Amino acid sequence: MKKTVLILGLMVAFPAFAQQGERPKQENGKKPSEILEMIEKRPDFARLDKMSWDDDGYYEIVYRTNDKAKVEIDINPAGQPVDHR
Repeated sequence: MKKTVLILGLMVAFPAFAQQGERPKQENGKKPSEILEMIEKRPDFARLDKMSWDDDGYYEIVYRTNDKAKVEIDINPAGQPVDHR
C-alpha cells in the first residue's frame, strides 16, 4: 500500500519535472522519496495530500493525521523544516 501511495503521490506532485526533465536542486540533499519516507514515519501520519517543489529551494508538503487534521510543512533538501521568519 505504501508503494502505491508513494508512486501516486510522486506522479501527482512532480508532473512539471517529468515534462520538463528538471529535477529539484538537491546539492548534498535527500531524494524526494527519502523526504516523503521521513514524513510517513511521523506517528500521526495518515495520508499524503500534496508534495511539491518550491523554486525557493524546499518541498511543500501537506498531509493528514489520524484524526483528519491537515498539516502543512516545508522541508529543505537536507530534511529539515524551513523557518519562514
